[in-house]
Amino acid sequence: MRLVFAGTPAAAVPTLRRLATDHEIAAVVTRPDAPLGRKRVLTPSPVAQAAAELGLPVIKAARLDAEATAQIVALRPELGVIVAYGGLVREPLLSAPDAGWINLHFSLLPAWRGAAPVQRALIAGDEVLGASVFQLVAELDAGDVFAARPVDVPAGATADVALDFLAIDGAELTADVVDAIADGTAQAVPQHGTPTVAPKLSLADGLLDWSQPVDVIHAQFRGVTPEPGAHTTVDGLRLKILDAAPADDVEPLEPGAIVGTRSALLIGTASTPLAVTRVQPAGKGAMSAVDWWRGQHGTEERRAGS
Repeated sequence: MRLVFAGTPAAAVPTLRRLATDHEIAAVVTRPDAPLGRKRVLTPSPVAQAAAELGLPVIKAARLDAEATAQIVALRPELGVIVAYGGLVREPLLSAPDAGWINLHFSLLPAWRGAAPVQRALIAGDEVLGASVFQLVAELDAGDVFAARPVDVPAGATADVALDFLAIDGAELTADVVDAIADGTAQAVPQHGTPTVAPKLSLADGLLDWSQPVDVIHAQFRGVTPEPGAHTTVDGLRLKILDAAPADDVEPLEPGAIVGTRSALLIGTASTPLAVTRVQPAGKGAMSAVDWWRGQHGTEERRAGS
């Protein structure tokens, strides 16, 4: 098929590469270059970089406005495919391709409609993650589903690791749906069940509440890592937590109490402690949690706030 592909982050790249092997990509739509790093260097999106490697034409647009719509419509695509582009597809662009648009979404719809499905699922403690390919409609993530499958994600995986697994499985799922649309065998079914929503995360979503049990805190840590980042405060200063897991065979501590060991910091919760092994203090680079603790005169009593 003659496709237009829209996507921006690294999670969209496997689908682009997979579709480019079997179909004609008339253009790749992605968001404009963004400033990255401490020097704020303008950098193409991962999808833009992959498109350049594949020799595909690229349309950079912050949103799918009238100008971007005209560029896409002029290409006369048979199908639009969107994976985490970061903007809405509205009419008249929505119905411009012959077969409309399909969307790879990283949840088992109707669960977790919205911008942060993987993160919200992990925070909620979901044990099963998955991917869905559905017909794009005006309502958010509400279209009929062509295919969905659960995806095996490593136990304890953070959001970035889980998304890597979902992106690879989702690429194959999307390719199967595109092939079925091309040969006329694709069938989509309405979504069933009560929808849940997955709004974009804010910095506040990463603030850990030590009055909660350790499994709730660890689920939150997984969902907000690496972005916007799990954090707490110590002596009024923000401390980002980069690596942590529930501590095994350890006596409970008062919520927020910090105890240093040779290999980790134990922080008390409403149940058993969380073992923190890597941190990033405000204004500094990542470091071992134990090394940071020693620099804080870690024999003194300190507490983590929320």
